[in-house]
Amino acid sequence: MAALVEDLNAVPGVVSVLSTIFERLAERNDAAVERHAHDLAPRHRASAFHGLTKPSISVRSYLERIFRYAHCSPSCFVVAYIYLDRFVRRHPAVSLDSLNVHRFLITGVLTAVKFLDDIYYNNAYFAKVGGISLMEMNYLEIDFLFGLGFELNVTPVTFGYYCSILQREMYLESSPDPSLSRLQCCLTSTDEESSSCQQKQLAV
Repeated sequence: MAALVEDLNAVPGVVSVLSTIFERLAERNDAAVERHAHDLAPRHRASAFHGLTKPSISVRSYLERIFRYAHCSPSCFVVAYIYLDRFVRRHPAVSLDSLNVHRFLITGVLTAVKFLDDIYYNNAYFAKVGGISLMEMNYLEIDFLFGLGFELNVTPVTFGYYCSILQREMYLESSPDPSLSRLQCCLTSTDEESSSCQQKQLAV
């Protein structure tokens, strides 16, 4: 985890690498939606998170805003990543794209903060940080919890595993070798977390 946090006053590395992961994931799924625009299949669990227009704020700026104003520990972003991966694995029809990724992120971090941190801001504050109403924040939180099946516990082994994934992505992103300088985040199975590298999962 130390490698993911360079300076308490700076944006942690975990926020930067997650920004890149989710930006590329959203872009890829946006392209997939455009290629299959005629497909009117329901959005299933993503429907509550689906927006009508793409937010003007980028994923990177949004995550940095959450970090600066929510004052949560960097570990919360790792746990939020775990929760989002669990959510998508439980609902294969869900696709994180530009119309829903921001809502998924603010809800994932809110859920992680409540699970991990001893002191945190309430839903009304997180709603302001996320640029949504309190009613919507409450609704998204409930939908997210049910979507996870209330599977919120994260063991040290699982946490360490996801940290190692993010550390690897940081290394690949900073690699001078062009063939390596792209995210290879494909979550492989472990004793506690099993996920495959599929387009609609958190695999980039």
